[in-house]
Amino acid sequence: MPRDTRRIVYYLGAVAATTVLFTLLYNLGMATLEHRPQPIYQSLEVVVQTFTTTGYGEDAPWQTPQMNVLMIVMQLAGIGLILTAVDVFAVPWIRNALSVDPPVERRDVTDHVVICGHSPRSESFIEELDARDVDYVLVEADHDTAIDLHDAGYDVIHGNPESATVLDRAGIGSATAVVADVADDTNASIVLAARDAAPDIHVVTLVEDATSEPYHRAAGADDVLSPRQLLGESLTRRVATAVSAAVQEGVTLGEAFELVELSVQEGSRLDRRSYGSARIDERFGVNVVGIRTDGEFELSPSPGTRLEPGTTLLVAGAPERLQDLQEAAGSRIRSLAPQDVVIAGYGQAGSAAHETLQETNSRVTVLDIEEKAGVDVVGDARDPAVLRDAGIEDASVLLLTLADDTVAIFTTLIARELNPELEILVRANEREDTEKLSQAGADYVQSLATVSGRMMASTVFGDEEVLAYDTRIQIMKQSTDAFDGDAITAADIRETGCTVIAVVSDGETVTDFDADRSFADADAVIVAGEDDDITALEERFG
Repeated sequence: MPRDTRRIVYYLGAVAATTVLFTLLYNLGMATLEHRPQPIYQSLEVVVQTFTTTGYGEDAPWQTPQMNVLMIVMQLAGIGLILTAVDVFAVPWIRNALSVDPPVERRDVTDHVVICGHSPRSESFIEELDARDVDYVLVEADHDTAIDLHDAGYDVIHGNPESATVLDRAGIGSATAVVADVADDTNASIVLAARDAAPDIHVVTLVEDATSEPYHRAAGADDVLSPRQLLGESLTRRVATAVSAAVQEGVTLGEAFELVELSVQEGSRLDRRSYGSARIDERFGVNVVGIRTDGEFELSPSPGTRLEPGTTLLVAGAPERLQDLQEAAGSRIRSLAPQDVVIAGYGQAGSAAHETLQETNSRVTVLDIEEKAGVDVVGDARDPAVLRDAGIEDASVLLLTLADDTVAIFTTLIARELNPELEILVRANEREDTEKLSQAGADYVQSLATVSGRMMASTVFGDEEVLAYDTRIQIMKQSTDAFDGDAITAADIRETGCTVIAVVSDGETVTDFDADRSFADADAVIVAGEDDDITALEERFG
């Protein structure tokens, strides 16, 4: 039942009940207090006269105080019912008379995106479209919501997005894509309607339940996005580095050298300098494996690469050398040595994060409120004892993917108290809770709505997905026996795409060496590179 109709029914019911009650009380009072008995219909007439403020007063005056009090209460009740009637009947009528109905079609736009359904996720997507100066038409099934959106300045039409006719009125024939963001089953119906209205249109759907993906594709969806799953994967990129570093057997990260990640901070000595002019390798005696800028990871960076604030460096070197670089960058070092990670919340995001971390050298403990496969500790994440059982006091990273932001905020406060050095990464279900989570002590917060918006934008426009990149770096020890006595240098190895990060000679690991040094007298070199680069190195020198 619509809200306005429900209000009318409730109001009429209240009027009837109040009228019956006062009629009985008045009739009883006239017989017992005033000693003037009368028929019930006459008492009803007096009540109606009082409620409508006509008040002919044929029974007045009343002799007893009780009857006078009853009449006063009845008169006040009548005024209350009249005022309530204004709110129930007059105000909605005036509002409807003055409001402008939302459009039911938009055929004057081209190269736009048709968005089916309004939500925080589609709100973020619209912001992405506005940033790209791309038009859109929002199709909203609920009339009142469509009015509110239209009044707020959205390009919206009212209609059922499951109808091919409505999609046609949204200009699907001249659109570049259709994005369905309602319920999983409704989205599948929208896909069928979109294929009926425009068979060649690019159709993108979002799913809450990843198991719905095959059915959306069977309906004809080109791309099916699972924001929660991707968000879990995205958060894990913050655990160690922008890359997945696989450290092969025989390579020990520790006292001799470390592999770390640090970011260039605003106002630091490296801020806004080119990689070549900064001369990081020579000045600090370290080896820069790669640089991440704007979501792109560059191995063996070129001298012209700009070190803007937020640029991330993947660096190998001796601990004391890395300390000097940390001061120059003004950033905290994040070590790529094996880390102890606690994942709290084992839904789609948590399980995706766990699966991604299994590919790294991290040690992972899973905490969830329910006992299920893959969960190591069962309990409430807000309970300090449960967090201790999960190893929070010795952990280096806490990854929160809880269903409720309020629970996540409280868990963040407790975890920060138990382990001040802990790095806390959190998924925010609502955008407005992002700031609260940061204030509670989270080091990094990623909003589900923001991730969804970026996902939709990158999928619709064919951009490189900046949230799920996975440049896989191998760290391996290469024996110099394979060089056959040749004077191989670091510069020669760089030609394969790999970077020498340490030299092992007479049992000692050295990270500070010249690029033109020959490795003929060394026992082994430790190199870093992508899978294909490592293969090229082995083929050339193996």
